[in-house]
Amino acid sequence: MQIKSRKYLHNSKKSSNFAADFASMSENDHYMIDLKRLPLGSHSFDFQLDDDFFASLEKSEILSGKVVCKATLNLREEDYQLNIAVHGTVFVVCDRCLDPMPLEIEDEQEIFSEDEENGQMVNLQWLAYEIVSINIPIVHSHQPGECNQQMELLLHDHLCDESEPDEIDED
Repeated sequence: MQIKSRKYLHNSKKSSNFAADFASMSENDHYMIDLKRLPLGSHSFDFQLDDDFFASLEKSEILSGKVVCKATLNLREEDYQLNIAVHGTVFVVCDRCLDPMPLEIEDEQEIFSEDEENGQMVNLQWLAYEIVSINIPIVHSHQPGECNQQMELLLHDHLCDESEPDEIDED
């Protein structure tokens, strides 16, 4: 079974059998790094989170996107340090007009392991997704004037205008 892991994940600084180690893994696991099988030293991985990736997630507020991810892993005897940088655009639903809207994402996070964590599997896909998701604001809406005009008109028709006094029926 041949998987597409080389498209998403490659070791660009060091030559190893890293890609061969993933030959038996399922396509959903091609972002997994087995720290026990990886030689000590520095390793770089370049991959993307794309429309297919975001569509495969359940209950994600991200509709689609293209995010370039660069990870650098420094694996040592007793621990590891992982830097993940993400840069790209994701699409979420505008809270105001319910149309898709783009959000630019750019961040870098540094992750350190503790001694007992060394030797585990590291999921680059999930870590990159977490970095992207923490950069999405709680409230997301288009800039003024960029929302869907039909929805803006409907919203305006249904908003209460507090400047007009309420009429009180006196019976």
